[in-house]
Amino acid sequence: MSHDNLSQYPQHPVSPDAFSTDAYAYGYSPRDDLGDIDDRFVFDFRSYDDLEDGQRWSTWLSVEPLCRGPEPLPDWVVTSQGAIDTELGVLKTGKEADVHLVERADPLAPGAGVVMAAKRYRSAEHRTFHRAASYTEGRSMKRSRDERAVKRKSTFGRQVAAGEWAVSEWGALVRLWNLGLPVPYPVQIDGTEILMEWITVVDEDGTVQTAPRLAQPRPSPELLAAYFEQLTDALATMVQNGVVHGDLSAYNILAAGERLVIIDLPQIVDLVGNLNAMGFLQRDCANICDWFRSRGLKADEHALFAELMAHAF
Repeated sequence: MSHDNLSQYPQHPVSPDAFSTDAYAYGYSPRDDLGDIDDRFVFDFRSYDDLEDGQRWSTWLSVEPLCRGPEPLPDWVVTSQGAIDTELGVLKTGKEADVHLVERADPLAPGAGVVMAAKRYRSAEHRTFHRAASYTEGRSMKRSRDERAVKRKSTFGRQVAAGEWAVSEWGALVRLWNLGLPVPYPVQIDGTEILMEWITVVDEDGTVQTAPRLAQPRPSPELLAAYFEQLTDALATMVQNGVVHGDLSAYNILAAGERLVIIDLPQIVDLVGNLNAMGFLQRDCANICDWFRSRGLKADEHALFAELMAHAF
C-alpha cells in the first residue's frame, strides 16, 4: 500500500491520549437494560478513604480465629472488614504494659463503632514482673530455645517474655469470661496487644468515663458489703476451677457502679501446679480484707481463706 493510499483511511492523533480505554470512544454504546443480569453478580461498591496518622485497618480478620473473643460475641463487637482502628490516647501506663483507648468503627456505619481498651506489653523494653519466676512455676513454653532466652534475659528473651505474659493474660480473660466471672470481655489478641472491653461509668452530667479502681471511691456501707460478697463469690469460682489471681488488691479491681470488675490477670497461677499458689491466695485474701477493714467493714482474711479452701477441695 502506497503512502498516497493511506489518505482514504481515517487518521487518529498518534499520542498517548489516543489509546483510550473508553469502550464508547469508537461508537460502542452501553446496554440500557441490565435487568437480565443475575443478582448474584451484582454488588454495591463502596470506597474508603486513605488512613490518617494514628489509624490502622481493623485487625479483627487478620488474626487467627482462636485469637478472637469467645462466642457468642457481644453485639457491640465490630467485625466489619472495612473498620478502622483510631488511637484515642493513653489510659494507663505501667512497668510491663501500657493501656490505650482505641475506637474501632466502619466509616460507612459510624453509629456502630466501639471504644476498647488496648493493653500493649512492651517487647525489648519489657521488665519482668516482680518475683516472675514464682508466678510462672509450672508453666511450660512450646520451644526450649524461647525458655532459655527468657532465663538469660537477652533482648530476644525479653521479647518472648512480653508475648508470654500477653498470652497468659489472654488465656485468663477467656477462661474467666467463659466461667461467667466479672472480667472485661476479651475481644482479640494480636502479638503483644490485647483488645478488651472498656469498663466505664456514666457521670451525673452524662459523660462516659473509665470506671475507677476500687481504691478510689468511698462506697456506702451497703455497697461496700455488696462489693465484698461479689469478690468472695468470684474468688470461690476461681479456686473451684483451680486458679488464683495472684496479685489481687483494690488497685486491680474496677468499681463500675454497683458491680466490680477484676483486671490485670497476666500472673494468674494454677492452684495445683504452682507450689506458691496457696501463698498467693493467702496474700490475695489479706490484701482484700485489709482494704475492706480500712473502709469500716469487718473482714477476716483467715475466715475468707478457709471458705475458699472449702470450695477448692
